[in-house]
This record gives sequence, structure tokens and C-alpha cells, in this order.
Amino acid sequence: MPESRLLLKTRHYRHADAVLVIFLLAVCAGLWFAPSGFEERLPRGIYLARGRILSVDNSAVQRAALIKYGHQTLQVELLGGNEKGLTANAYNQLTGKLEIDQFYVKGDTILVEYSLKDGKVWSAVARGHYRLGVETLLLVLFALLVIGFGGWTGLKALVSFLFSALMIWKVMVPCFLKGYDPIYIGLGVVLALTGAICFLVGGINRKGAATFLGSAMGLGMTCILAGVFIDLFRIHGAVRPFAELLLYSGFPHLDLTKIFLAAIFTACSGAVMDLSMDISAAMHEVILSKPGISLRAHIASGMSVGRAVIGTMTTTLLLAYSGSYITMLMVFMGRGVPMGNMFNLNVVSAEVLNTVVGSFGLVTVAPFTALVAGLLYRGYKPEGPATAE
Repeated sequence: MPESRLLLKTRHYRHADAVLVIFLLAVCAGLWFAPSGFEERLPRGIYLARGRILSVDNSAVQRAALIKYGHQTLQVELLGGNEKGLTANAYNQLTGKLEIDQFYVKGDTILVEYSLKDGKVWSAVARGHYRLGVETLLLVLFALLVIGFGGWTGLKALVSFLFSALMIWKVMVPCFLKGYDPIYIGLGVVLALTGAICFLVGGINRKGAATFLGSAMGLGMTCILAGVFIDLFRIHGAVRPFAELLLYSGFPHLDLTKIFLAAIFTACSGAVMDLSMDISAAMHEVILSKPGISLRAHIASGMSVGRAVIGTMTTTLLLAYSGSYITMLMVFMGRGVPMGNMFNLNVVSAEVLNTVVGSFGLVTVAPFTALVAGLLYRGYKPEGPATAE
């Protein structure tokens, strides 16, 4: 192919990438401003501001070994909002639970929730050490690192990150709360995310298509296996954190078991896409280096890459899930709980189901992607080193 045609084709793929990025940014903007349907539950006449603690009264705090309960009375100066500079008394309720409570000292910077009456602070409550500024800084540094290292690809990765977060918060969560079937909603959202991420990272080409189709087939297998084994395990969705509180918050109609099932294939979808992209990219490079390779040899190359990556990816799921529950494992060992009893508990069985079924999805996505990529690349003829295909 003449160099001018090759250059024109490369520009075409870059243009398609740019159009997809702009489209997803527009969707993100729409999701950002779209109502969730639960805005009426937000408290009225309540304001948030950063505040500095000027003094602390601990006279109402009681101690029992490591536990503190009662409440602190804090004199706080507001450092933001329309009431900046005002001082108010804020309360910090201590429930006796270390995972919830925060104990403050003079000089701490906290998030203050307050209401007004006659232009003055009427009541105020401490809502934790102020972390919003540090969180924003961390996100900015992450964005700069991704763009600085990845360039255009890094920018696309950030767009996919933003799109994923908004789809979960503005689509998946509200639909679950409204009682829509979590399986269909979860699959729809995950497939939308998979498509956006695969085509953003892999490009709108055979590589992106192979990654998407292989991932979708692996996620479908995960969903089927989760549905089968969740009944055999006799596990309900109330084993997840905050699930019981959700029922008592005005949502007793929710099917927690289906929500738990949807969470299983949602949690492993990132690892599934990662493995599928590895195989698709490798098979793309193989066809570039050896255009005349047979279908059987090409698929075998993808399978070889898949076997090499599966070992680390399945361990990744194990480490991610076990790391979240390391203190629970320490409690079981520290109290001498037999392993049989431990693995038979609801919460541990749920994590076994989560890890193993997710790993099934990872293992099956390798042959699915290798087969799909092999078929998609039949008849493909590389047209030069700069090809975006």
C-alpha cells in the first residue's frame, strides 16, 4: 500500500478514537447532571463546610477498656462556605465501635454538617476528619501520572475510569434501589463498561472487537456459574456489608441475593477485560509479525499467552478479596476456629464463591478470546508498521 494511503488510514483510526472519546465525555457529562431519583432523600437546609477545632470538651466521654462512648462537644471555627469565620458548638457522637467512631483533639480539621437559624449556626455535627481536599489532590496526581506516562492512551484510560464510576453511581445503584432486576441491570452496565473500555484502549478495530467479545463471553460464563452455585451454597445477599442496614433504610423489597450475584461478575469484570486485552494484543502482534500464520497456530499462540497470564490473574482475585478480610482471618486463627467451621460460615463461603467463580470467568475468557481473535483476524493483511488495526 502506498505511504499516503497508509497515513490516511492511520488518521482515520485516530479520528475514530477521538470521536469515541468525545462521545463518552458527552455521556459522562449527561450522567453527571442526570438525577438519580433519590434527591428528595437529601436533607434540606443542611450545609457542609471545613472546620477547625478550637477546643474539646470530653466530660461526657466514658471509657470501657479500648472503647469510648458518649459524646464530645467541640468548639469549631468554620473555614469555608458562606458562614466562613463563624464559630459553633459541634457534637461528635461516640457509639463504641472503632470502625465507625472518630475521636478528635484540638487543632483537628473536620467536616462540619450544620443548619442555620436567623443567620446563625443552629446545630452542628462532626462528620469525620476532613479528607475531601486530600482525596481531590490524590485524584489530580493520579490523572497527571496516567496522562504523563500514557499520553493519548492514558487520557482514554481516564475517560473510561470516569465513565465506569458514573455508570455505577448514576445507573447501577439507582436501578438496584428502584427494584429493577439486578442481574439484567448488572449485566447491561458491565457490558456497556466493557465495550467502552475495550474499544477505548484497544481501538475501534479487530483487537477491540476481540477483547469485547471474549470478555462478554467470559462474563456470561461467570454469571451462569454464579447463578448455579449461589443456590448450591445456600447463600443470601445479606452476608455483604451494609446489606441488612439497606433493608432497614426503607428498601425491604430488594432481592439481596440477586444483588450479591450481580456484584460477583461486576467485581471480576476488570480482571476479565485485562486478560482478554492481553491475549488480543498478543495475537495482533503475532499476525503483524507472521501474516501467513494458520488459524490453528494463531489460536494456539493466544492460548499460550492466556495460560501464562491466568496464573497471576487468578491469584490477583484471591489476594484482593482475602486482603479485604485479613482481620477476619486473624480473628478466626486467634480464637482457634477450626478450618472446617471457618469455611462453612456464610461470610467465608460467600468469599469462596466470589473468588472461585470469578476465577472461572478468567480461565474461560482465555480460550474465548483466542478463538474470537483468531476468527476475526482471518483474511487480515498487515499494511505496514503504522497500522492501527
